[in-house]
Amino acid sequence: MSEPHDRTGYSFALAAYGLWGALPLFWRLLRHVPAGEQLLHRVVWAVVVMSALLLARGRLGELRPVLADPRKRRGLALSAALLGINWFTFLLAVETDRVLHASLGYYLNPIVSVVLGMVVLGERLRRLQWAAVFAAATGVIVLLWQAGEFPWIGLVLASAFGLYGLLRKTIEVEPLPGSTIEAGMLAIPGVVVIAWLGFDGSGHFAGPDLRTTALLLAAGPITAVPLLWFTNAARRLPLYALGFMQYITPTSHFLLAVLVFDEVFTGAHALAFAAIWAGVALFALDLMLQRRRQLPARP
Repeated sequence: MSEPHDRTGYSFALAAYGLWGALPLFWRLLRHVPAGEQLLHRVVWAVVVMSALLLARGRLGELRPVLADPRKRRGLALSAALLGINWFTFLLAVETDRVLHASLGYYLNPIVSVVLGMVVLGERLRRLQWAAVFAAATGVIVLLWQAGEFPWIGLVLASAFGLYGLLRKTIEVEPLPGSTIEAGMLAIPGVVVIAWLGFDGSGHFAGPDLRTTALLLAAGPITAVPLLWFTNAARRLPLYALGFMQYITPTSHFLLAVLVFDEVFTGAHALAFAAIWAGVALFALDLMLQRRRQLPARP
């Protein structure tokens, strides 16, 4: 891997994680639209953008063999459902002023993925991984006990995306065609519901508010573009680099929640997040040590 490719990969990763981190700012502009309706437009217009990308690259034909395989089709239907749960929960977090809980979920995500690997795949956890799980669990307990909050949004986000990642590992399909099919499966009922909302006059699309219509249309590229950047980064960077850079997104969410959206952040929240950050640090340390062990010894 050449140094220019490294720089390009890091640029793609920074752009993807940075845009994902800034998404609450975009979705806040649509708070007058229910989260469910936002989700419908997100999947419908994402399919349009992703299909256009496949067509422009001459790869639209890659969809047919995947859809013709019953096993892959069933797997993608399940992963689409998990992705829909994740997207809807995040939109609901923005709508209900719980971006702080969303940031918690994305901090927990890699740790939850490790636990799922242990439970589902029978993988053994290393000592630092156990310590990371214990620290993260302590943070959740502190939030529940001291702040009186059950962070269900964060737990749903982490669990749904962790299960999604685990499932996608078992489906042999390229990222962009796979994501296009997933979004397409969600978009089929989405088109019907959008049409019905427009028919009965309760929808927000193509009405007198042109700004809202433009924002709903923008949900497509806002969803598809960072995914494209991420897949480009993943091809150029080792997994450990992506593992470290993924924390750009929840850190951005955390800063937006506390400094921009002025969400409640008490001493109990600080203690809970300190425990979760300790878990993240232990997880990152384990990742770094594993990477060091895998490097060939110098002659």
